[in-house]
Amino acid sequence: MTESTFPASTPSPTPSPALSPAASSGQPYVLRAATPADADFIAEMTLAAFNWAPDRPPFTMEAFRADPALSKYVDGWPAPGEHGVVAQASAAGTGGGSGGDPGRLVGAAWWRCFGADAPGYGFVAEDVPELSLAVAAGWRGRGLGRVLLRAVVDLARAEGLARVSLSVERANHAARLYAAEGFAVVGGDENADTMMKEL
Repeated sequence: MTESTFPASTPSPTPSPALSPAASSGQPYVLRAATPADADFIAEMTLAAFNWAPDRPPFTMEAFRADPALSKYVDGWPAPGEHGVVAQASAAGTGGGSGGDPGRLVGAAWWRCFGADAPGYGFVAEDVPELSLAVAAGWRGRGLGRVLLRAVVDLARAEGLARVSLSVERANHAARLYAAEGFAVVGGDENADTMMKEL
């Protein structure tokens, strides 16, 4: 799925080790590994990714969870073998109109593992997890999407994965980001491309 926007969520109650420099370094955000406590935020970000196009009526969370083709992206996350990273606002990132208190979740990138019997939109093979990425409103255009993408790719590589995939509609500007970061088109339909990256 694709990068989109969503209002910044409340802080996660269960912090985990940081993956990026701390607030004292002047970074406006800190990356950390996602935990099961982040599942609601991952669901919000999944909805945001599906709602990327401003000219389309947005899905509500209720409608999203009622549609099996969509709800499988969030139900039970993380299952075994599924991981991700989240970005939290740091003290350095609360000024300048970016919004959010220190610790507020402002973006995420993660993957799900789908089977051939119930594939996701970016399905390539059962051993190729599908990535999703979204950034909260007020935090786009600052390079956070690229940072999250690189972090989740690094995490996938560290977990021993050989490839990752995603689905992105061609009209979504995030497609350019994915291409620039080494994802190649391997399939798709009339509206969207399936892209894959070798790790």
